[in-house]
This record gives sequence, structure tokens and C-alpha cells, in this order.
Amino acid sequence: MNKPTKSRQPNGASSIFQGKDGRWHGYVTVGVKDDGTPDRRHVGRKTRPEITKAVRELEKQRDSTGVTKAGQTWTVKTWLTHWVENIAAPSVSENTIDGYRVAVYHHLIPGLGAHRLEKLEPEHLERFYKKMRENGSSAGTAHQAHRTIRTALNEATRRRHLATSPAAIAKAPKVEEEEVEPYTLEEIQRLLLEAGKHRNTARWVIALALGLRQGEVLGLQWTDVNFEDGVLDVRRGRLRPRYQHGCGGKCGRKPGYCPQKANIRRETKDTKTRAGKRSIGLPEELARLLRQHQDQQARERLLARDLWTEKGYVFTSPTGEPLNPNTDFHRWKDLLKSAKVRDGRLHDARHTAVTVLLILGVSDSIVDRIMGWESGKSARMRRRYQHVTSPVLQQTAAKVGGLLWGTPTPLQPATAGASALVPSPTSTETTVYVARLGERYIAFRHREHAEAVVSQWSAEHPDDPAETEEWDHQKWEQEGPGGTRAVRSALPDRHTVHHAHAAFLPGGERLNLGRPEQWSVMAWEFEADLYTDLPVRWHTTRRPGQEVEAQIRGVDRCAVAVVFAEACAQAVDRTKNPGEYGDADGE
Repeated sequence: MNKPTKSRQPNGASSIFQGKDGRWHGYVTVGVKDDGTPDRRHVGRKTRPEITKAVRELEKQRDSTGVTKAGQTWTVKTWLTHWVENIAAPSVSENTIDGYRVAVYHHLIPGLGAHRLEKLEPEHLERFYKKMRENGSSAGTAHQAHRTIRTALNEATRRRHLATSPAAIAKAPKVEEEEVEPYTLEEIQRLLLEAGKHRNTARWVIALALGLRQGEVLGLQWTDVNFEDGVLDVRRGRLRPRYQHGCGGKCGRKPGYCPQKANIRRETKDTKTRAGKRSIGLPEELARLLRQHQDQQARERLLARDLWTEKGYVFTSPTGEPLNPNTDFHRWKDLLKSAKVRDGRLHDARHTAVTVLLILGVSDSIVDRIMGWESGKSARMRRRYQHVTSPVLQQTAAKVGGLLWGTPTPLQPATAGASALVPSPTSTETTVYVARLGERYIAFRHREHAEAVVSQWSAEHPDDPAETEEWDHQKWEQEGPGGTRAVRSALPDRHTVHHAHAAFLPGGERLNLGRPEQWSVMAWEFEADLYTDLPVRWHTTRRPGQEVEAQIRGVDRCAVAVVFAEACAQAVDRTKNPGEYGDADGE
């Protein structure tokens, strides 16, 4: 009788057998080692049912999540250190790696570093987050630690140092998103009025009017400003400096306070996304401010002489260096205090600008372009940044009333000082009515508004030709100043504006200007050099010849007269103490 041949398991199959020691052993092939040989893992148990169960579990783990890679035994500390310095640092931005390093070295390693990586459990993380909060860390800081270790452990899982990431299971600290209250139009006007008294006035106008991020504003260079086309190009962002000791650590201070500190980080980087690189239309008033700022910078360059470093930035220190974001932040806080406006983050100016676009009814696609939002994320960003304010609610209520009860809806936003500018005319509106006032062109959707402005202008300016013209909508969009966003749906505001003006030579002597010190005019809202709807606004300015001018205007004659004396007193003091006002010493 023939003996049965012995059966043999196929290559790579698991095997179970009883050893000479009486214990049962199992081997499971879970992959391939770095040298190309099979990676077979061993398990041992006392009984056959136990070893069968252990082998089946290892096979199931291999087939589902994968088995951790054999080799170095990682602790949380060694893995986080390796990840942040060798994996994350070369592949993320400077600001991102700074955040990772703070979370790793200040929070995660002191709190979790001793754990073996494969023994880390979700409960360890959750208790750690709770302890962070009890020790005074904010929910946002705890959440940043969670995001950092989740990213690090996801990479460990991808490299098979872990089977599953405990951070993917652990409950993240709850962060209540604080509702931002954008500044009102009245607060914006107060901030802009106060900004006119400070150096780098246009910096704050850009933040409040266009909503650029801090880094985008500080990274602007003069090559990005196209005065001819009225366009501002956003191409890069300013990075926070990172310092190292220039004294070898002998001073005993932190690197940022070392007398010989050296910046080891580049000054700017390109915008993070393609959408961030964008062109934005410049309002006429802002373009005028930027021209004035350019002239002021030219005077600072002359005064600084050999100390000036020419790098082409729009906003600089008195010696030409790009502004430090930390210094810029403190100047914002100073501006809020001096304008007597409630405290807020610098980023709240961006929220304010987006909300103003909502009030004006600007289309979502244009808002996305101005803000630099990617199309896939723009809806979420608009929900986060655009705040439904009282004017918006009032306009909505008016529209509902008009639909249900026939109540006429207002032609312009229900808020004091809001512009009468409206979105582009619809495709059914092909004609734009243009009031040509001398060399000025003002566009309206309705003929009666254009004719009313022309009639009033002709009566007050008989020497300037004025007439109403009909333009094709496409022609205005291509040739008209401001494009279709400048087409008005209502008559612009018009006020009697009272003015006062005086100039003082170095030392405080009054300069004879050969004209009245105070006068009044009727001014339209589009006459930016004459118009204001505030009771009074004023500022003092140092001119190229070193004289200081005091300029006041407002709709309240008494207030203008009272403030005139205060402005003159400040102008005299400014001629005598230029350093206290941020002016360079007189030549």
C-alpha cells in the first residue's frame, strides 16, 4: 500500500506547529522587508486554539489596516522630533513649521513624549488635552496641539510605524468660534480720520477698504501698484522675522532681543494659493493717498541719506526696511485707542471689508476675487467672514414688505454714509446715463439722476461744460472710470461743507496764504477733496518745505471753528517737536 505524500503549505501562507518546548508557534507573512525578503512575524501561545486565534487576528490586521513596520522602537518624543525636523520642515511654509514646533516642543513632548508610539491610546490624548486646559491653555491652543499630533501620527501610520492613528479616534478639544462683530461705517470713518494723522496712512485704508491680509499689505512693492490702470496686484506676503544670536548666545537674552541679532528668514513669500495672486481695483481716493504716501516716502529717503535701504516696499520703516508685522500690530492697537474705537484684532478689518461688500450688494464672484478665496472654499469663507448686519436686515425687510404689501423699497443702502454704488447693471440694462462735468464722468442707471446733477453743476460752475450723455453699457464697462461698479442707482449725497486751512513755518510762525482761512462750499459726495458728511474731520500734515498745514472740514460750522484752534495748536507744536509726530528732523 502506497504511503500518502506529505502536504506542504504554499509560499507565504501562515503556519502553526507545536515546538519541542510544548508551546504552540505561528508564523504569518505580513509583507516584505527592506532587503526584499518576506517579513514573517512570530506569535506563541500555550494551546492550539489560542495560537489559531492569534494567527487569525494577525492575518486580519495584515489584510485590513496593515501590520506595523518592524525595526526601530519609536517613542512619541523621538517620532515627533523626527517628523517635525526631517519630514514637515522641508515641505511646509515657515509660518506653519513655527506653529508645529511650538506645539511639539512646548506641549506634546512634555506631556506625552515618554509613551511608546504603538502603545499610545486615544484616552491618553484626551486626558492630555484636558490637562492643558486645566493648566491655563486656551481651547485654541489645545486644538492646535491636537491638529499637530494628528498630522504627525497620520504620517507614522502611512509609513506603517502604527497600525491606526489614535489621534484620528480621540475627541478633539471643542473650540467655540467667536462671532466677529465688524466695525460699523461710523467706526470706519473715525478710524480713517484718525489714520490721516499718523505715518503710513494708506496702510490702514487698504486694510479697511480692500480687506487685504496683514502679510499681503506689508509685502506690497511699488511695482505692484498700477496708478495708470487703477489696479493693485497682490503677489506675495510678508513673513515674520526669525532671529538668531549674533553674539553666540553670550548676551543671555532671547535671540529676538540680542543686540547683534540676525534675521535668518526671508522677508516675503509668494501667496499660498493661486487665488491669492490677484488684481484689485483701486478706489480713486485710495490711489490719491498712495501717491501722497509715495511722495512722503521720497522725502524720508532724502532725510535718511546713507541709512536708507532701498528694497521697493510700499510701507517701510523710516530707513526703508519692510515693516515688522509685530510692530504693525501694535500700531493698529494704537490707532484704535486714539480713534476711541472698541478694541479688535487686526484681522477684524478684513471681516469689516467683506461685510461692506455685502452691504453694497457686490456679487459673490467679485467678493471671492477681491478676498483671494479659492472657488472650492469660497462659500464657506463667505459664511465665516460676511456678517449680516442691521443694514442688511433692514434692506431684506424692505424687500419683503414691497413683495407682500407693495411697500416701495429704498434705492440705496439703509445706512448713514453708505455709498450709492450698486452692482453691475443686469443684462437687460444696456444704457448708462453719464453726467459729464468738465473732465469728470459720473454714471447713473436713471436719466433723471444724471440730469439733476448736470443741472445743479451748470448753475454753480458756469465755466465748466456739463451735459448728459448716453453710453452703451459695454462702452462704459471698458472705458468708464471704475467700470460698472461705479454706476449709481440714486443721487449722490450733497452737503454744505465748511473748510478751514492754515500753514506754519518751522518754529511756529504763521504763513500768509493770501486767501481766507475759513470758507464754505456745496459739495457732492464724488468731490472727494471737498466733501464729508461728518460733523468735523481734521489733520495736520508736514509738507516738502518743512511747513506744517492744518486742514479742517465738516458739516457743522461751529465744530469746524472750534477744532480749527486745536488743529493750529497741534500744527505749531509739530513744527517745534517733529519727532513726537513721527516726522524726521528738519533739514
